Amino acid sequence: MRIAVLAERGAGESRVALTPETAKKFIALGADVAVEEGAGVSASITDEAYRDAGAEVAAAAKVVEGADIVLGVQAPDVALLAGAKPGAWVAATFDPFREKARVEAYAKEGLEALSMEFMPRITRAQSMDVLSSQSNLAGYKAVLAAANVYGRAFPMMMTAAGTVQAAKVFVMGVGVAGLQAIATAKRLGAQVSATDVRSATKEQIQSLGAKPVFVEEVAGIEGEGSGGYATEMSEEYQQAQAKLVSEHIAKQDIVITTALIPGRDAPRLISDAQIASMKPGSVIFDLAVAQGGNVEGSQPDQTVEKHGVQIIGYSNTAGHLAADASALFARNLYNFLSAFWDSEAGKPVLDEEIGDAVRLTQGGKVVNERLSTQ
Repeated sequence: MRIAVLAERGAGESRVALTPETAKKFIALGADVAVEEGAGVSASITDEAYRDAGAEVAAAAKVVEGADIVLGVQAPDVALLAGAKPGAWVAATFDPFREKARVEAYAKEGLEALSMEFMPRITRAQSMDVLSSQSNLAGYKAVLAAANVYGRAFPMMMTAAGTVQAAKVFVMGVGVAGLQAIATAKRLGAQVSATDVRSATKEQIQSLGAKPVFVEEVAGIEGEGSGGYATEMSEEYQQAQAKLVSEHIAKQDIVITTALIPGRDAPRLISDAQIASMKPGSVIFDLAVAQGGNVEGSQPDQTVEKHGVQIIGYSNTAGHLAADASALFARNLYNFLSAFWDSEAGKPVLDEEIGDAVRLTQGGKVVNERLSTQ
C-alpha cells in the first residue's frame, strides 16, 4: 500500500496533507509513504523531518508512481496523477459543487475521488471532519486579523489617564468558526454578541459568555438543514433579520461574518447601507469572501474601505496558520483512513455510511447522489 503526498499547487495554499507525525502512523499500519520534495516547507516541515519519520522524499512523478492512495489538501490536477495505480484513491477537498469539471476529469481517468468536505456530520466521523478542524482555526484567525486592523484596544483598560472602553464584537453565524471567533474575542476582552439562523445556537452563544441576538417576532422558522448545516431562510425571516442586524450593527466596532451554505454562494448578510451605519474605524472580517462573500463589496485578500469601515477577508484563512492547519488536516486524513484499515488486506476498506457519503467517482463514473441532484 503506497500513500503519496504532493506539494500543494493551489494559489496561496500553504498547507500540506501529511506531517511527520501522521507519516509515522501510516508506516506503522504497514504502508509505504512518499512525499514530494518541498511539500511541507510552507508549513514549517522540512524534507529531513519526513525522512526521519521514515517517508520517501522525491520528485512528484516518482512519488505518485504506483500510488494506491494520494492525499491532498486541495485535490491535485489529474495530470499530476498519471503514474498512480488504476482506480487509486485521492482523499482531499474537491469543492465538488463548484468544480464539477475536475470531478468529471477524475471519473474519466478512473480515479476514486474521496471528498473530505462531504464527510457526514455524525459522532464517529468528528475526528475526520476537515471542515470543522479548519473552520476552528479560521474563526480564531479572523478575530486576530480584525484586531490587527482595528485602531483601538480590545479589552476595557482603566488607566491613570482615563478608561479605554472595550471593543464591541458581533459574530454572524455560529457554526464551528463562529463559536471559535466568539471565544477568541472574549479572551481578548471584547464585549461579544452573536446571531445565527438556528435558534438552537442561543445556548451555545450564552455558554461562551456572549449575548445572543435573535429575531423573536418571526415564529416557526428554523434554519437547520440535514447534518447540522444551515439552510437558506425564508424572505420573511431575512427581512426581519436585516432589520434587527441593521439596528445592532450600527453600534458595533468589529463584525465577523461566517455564514456558508454547502453548494451555494455565501448568503449576503451585510449590505452597503448597513456598512454606512457603522462607526468610522470599524472593521468587518468576511470569512465567506472566497465563496462570494457575506458582505457587499468584500474582496478576497484585499482591504476594502467603504464609508470609513475596513472590510477584510482571506481566500484561505486557515492557510494563514499553516503549521497548525496542516497538523489538524493531516490527522483528519489519518483518522479517516485508519478507522477503516483492514490489517489482513493491508489497506482501508470503507463502509457504506461514510464511504458512500465521501465518494465522488468510481469505475469511471460520478457516483455521488449529492452531485446528481444539483
